[in-house]
Amino acid sequence: MTSVDAASGDEARTLWHGRFAQPPAEDLMAFTQSLSFDRTLWREDIECSRAHVRGLEHVGLLSGDETARILNALDVVEDELMIGVFVFAPSDEDIHTAVERRVTELAGPAGAKLHTGRSRNDQSVTGLRLWCKRRVVDIAVRVLALQEVLLDRAQWAVTEDVYLPGYTHLQRAQPVSLAHHFLAHAWALGRDLERLWQTFDRLDVSALGAGALAGSSLPLDPDFTARQMGFARRFDNSLDAVSDRDFVAELLFDIAMIGTHLSRLGEEWVLWTTEEFGFATLDDAYSTGSSMLPQKKNADIAELSRGKTGRLIGNLTGLLVVLKGLPLSYNRDLQEDKEPLFDSVEQVTLGLAAVTGMIATAQLNGGVMKSAADAPVLAATDLAEHLVRTGMPFRQAHAVVGSIVRRSLAGEGSLIELVRAEPLLGDVAAELCSPGAAVRNRTTPGGAGQDPVSVQIDVFRRMLSDWSNRLAARQRDDSKQGVL
Repeated sequence: MTSVDAASGDEARTLWHGRFAQPPAEDLMAFTQSLSFDRTLWREDIECSRAHVRGLEHVGLLSGDETARILNALDVVEDELMIGVFVFAPSDEDIHTAVERRVTELAGPAGAKLHTGRSRNDQSVTGLRLWCKRRVVDIAVRVLALQEVLLDRAQWAVTEDVYLPGYTHLQRAQPVSLAHHFLAHAWALGRDLERLWQTFDRLDVSALGAGALAGSSLPLDPDFTARQMGFARRFDNSLDAVSDRDFVAELLFDIAMIGTHLSRLGEEWVLWTTEEFGFATLDDAYSTGSSMLPQKKNADIAELSRGKTGRLIGNLTGLLVVLKGLPLSYNRDLQEDKEPLFDSVEQVTLGLAAVTGMIATAQLNGGVMKSAADAPVLAATDLAEHLVRTGMPFRQAHAVVGSIVRRSLAGEGSLIELVRAEPLLGDVAAELCSPGAAVRNRTTPGGAGQDPVSVQIDVFRRMLSDWSNRLAARQRDDSKQGVL
């Protein structure tokens, strides 16, 4: 029996057993294994292996028969993993060794050539890049879906002429169109889309061919394998290629930022759905009850959107701490890139879907919102600006109106009565305190009034249509290349 035959037939041996006189300790294997989580990458690992095998044939390192045997074995492994009958061996440290071991069992001596010119270092990071490309597009599609719901609700608000108090410091400040409020969140999510798009472009790089750290003496063609996997380009520096996890950190930042936006939105919905606010009522399908209090209806989606964001930020912070002290090139610390990434992707994917459903199905209580926004005191800035139009310096106008507000709060009369009695203001200014007037008076571009909001909706609708087309085109292109 040759050494190759022995290695391929002994499932208890690691792929690196030849250098060592003793088998690895159970404690070492338990602590260093990554199979429990990196098996998530099995599709990408097989895809990388197919590209690598075709690349080896392309440069004459595999015969046509050997290539066919290995590709057929990879097809079998793919089927076994897909239907859940793949049997993992004790020596399988990670998904890469598991797939290679099984391919060698199926393809025999040809299978033992699968790892020619390849290291787990360039193999694993390339598979992770493929996985990230898929997830980035999926997350972007879900962000777009939430934006579309926010736009739909904004259009409803315009049709129903709904406005509500705008807040600063969580104190009522000025009335704003409800459509304007929804679109504020939608624009923030638009920046998330831009970041995801840019992240996709930067991670669209194949590391296959970088080897362990220095490339190979074999006549590999990294450009060929990059094209096989649908990557836009291949690496420029082999040391950087195997050690680079910027793309993971960048995606984790994008996700943490999305989570932050969901958290801010969620915090508002926690408030809006309280009896104290009463601005919205959640659909039964998107709210929960209490195990003890029969009357309760809880905004758990909104609360968890707020709570899970700390987890997303923690995943980003944890990876950055791992990366900050690593010398070139590959270090086993980089194994810690996957669990936080997989967790963040899963949580933001679930969160985006849940928040989208919550907002799409909620009942918006426009009457309650408008009643809260119609408090005359919220027109205080309009009163000051009225005085500015008469030639009074704003700081002086601010003081005049502030004094009237103070007197009203002290019980000297209603705000409108005091405005009418003030010679500098009078009946014309008092009309500024009438219901809806403050919203109608917001006319500056990008402002919260009806006219600028109508313009904003048109711009936003065109932007979403553009994003929908861009994402659909990217999905089609990647599907043709075998990436999606």
